[in-house]
Amino acid sequence: MEEPPCREEPPACQEEEDMSQSNVVGLSLCDSAPLLWRVQDLKTVRVQGLVGALLGSLPRTPRQNGRLGRPLLLLPEEERLLSEHQAAAALPASNQDGVGEEICQWVEKYREEQQRSFVEQSVLALEDRKSALLQAMTSSHTGSHAGPGTSAKALQGRLEALDRSFSFPRSAMAVQLSTVRAGLTYCPKDRAFLQADWPIRAQYSPHCDIRYQVFRDLSGRGFYLTSAGKFGGDFLVYPGDPLRFHAHFIAVCLSLDEAVPLLDLLSVARLGSNVKKTVLLCSPGPDGGVRYTSLQWSGMV
Repeated sequence: MEEPPCREEPPACQEEEDMSQSNVVGLSLCDSAPLLWRVQDLKTVRVQGLVGALLGSLPRTPRQNGRLGRPLLLLPEEERLLSEHQAAAALPASNQDGVGEEICQWVEKYREEQQRSFVEQSVLALEDRKSALLQAMTSSHTGSHAGPGTSAKALQGRLEALDRSFSFPRSAMAVQLSTVRAGLTYCPKDRAFLQADWPIRAQYSPHCDIRYQVFRDLSGRGFYLTSAGKFGGDFLVYPGDPLRFHAHFIAVCLSLDEAVPLLDLLSVARLGSNVKKTVLLCSPGPDGGVRYTSLQWSGMV
């Protein structure tokens, strides 16, 4: 059994100093899912080696799912790491009632802007319809033998009828997506709520605690981690930014006294070999460290 290659680990004091000097990111909790909306927060966590997963669609190409945009969904371990370093905060539930009136004002303002936009688009749509009708009737009368007076009178009647019967459906209205300022605001008044002196999560299950200890140890070694559910593990471990590197390891988090069936070990080892990755069995020790055991499939004997 061999230990995983370890990158140069920065001193603990230096790591804590870097985390304390970083900006506090604002978490927008959707039920139990921690989301990041601001571009500044996405850059901050990326510099710290936290990847997450983008969920939103891009404004210019909303119907494709190959490239995604904000919000960024954080892993529970990523959120816990940020909260322990006091680098993340969310609006407490007790403070949400205080901003209820302000939220209602913003909703009313949004509705007024939507109504004004609907009226403007209705006028523009009517002008476009009149222009198309004028062009069509002018071209049709040019090729016919009707007199100019008759054609002008017919055109005027069609335009008046269009004014009376035209209706612009609200479903056809173009809507501007407010993606630049989505999520938490940049206003200093609202920014004052972001005080990261309280725990975001209070309780964790034993397996979640094991996963977090492994996540914290590997992150401290300089690795980047993402979810590995489709590979049968807990984390995919990258030697650098996932945009530049492929994952080298599939981390499976286990306790030291947990019994693992042999068939499970064979299946995960063979899966790792098929995708050209090394499987790591990661078990936190009583001394606070994490013990790693690597598995590689070499065939049947």
